[in-house]
Amino acid sequence: MPGGVDKVLLHTCCAPCSSAIIECMMQNGIMPLIFYCNPNIFPEEEYVIRKEECTRYADSLGLEIVDADYNHDHWRKQMIGLENEPERGVRCLKCFKIRLLESARYAQGRGIKVFTTTLASSRWKSLEQIEEAGRYAQEAYPDVTFWAQNWRKGGLSERRLQIIKQYDFYNQRYCGCEFSMRGMKDMR
Repeated sequence: MPGGVDKVLLHTCCAPCSSAIIECMMQNGIMPLIFYCNPNIFPEEEYVIRKEECTRYADSLGLEIVDADYNHDHWRKQMIGLENEPERGVRCLKCFKIRLLESARYAQGRGIKVFTTTLASSRWKSLEQIEEAGRYAQEAYPDVTFWAQNWRKGGLSERRLQIIKQYDFYNQRYCGCEFSMRGMKDMR
């Protein structure tokens, strides 16, 4: 945990990925502002389900959640030419940069000095890409610091599974974009 920090903007992709991270932060005296910024999620119904689950969890803990609004068309335009990239390829890096840049912008606007992301909790994601995207966002908004953290360690993956059961969270089987849906059969 970063020393002396009591407020962190937590870019959140879904309730299952964020649950143990939020709990860990709160147990260590850090109040996360949950920032739901996921224009990549497709279809819109999926976006809404994931957002509602995040909101349900945040409400149960008395935390604020901010919806960055859904603009899949704009995100889709940013992905032109990258449609056939594999998972963990250039498309994913660009997607992370878009979402973390918006997270850094929002954190700076709220006067929050540190931001991080639940993307680093997923075994399906490249930690190196997430850290690169975080550094990219931090460079654009130097008043905020990206907290690079491997959220898969320290028992958080196991605790995540317990919380998913406890809250009966909807647990998706793909990252979120229409391109990642192609790999669903490989993730079972």
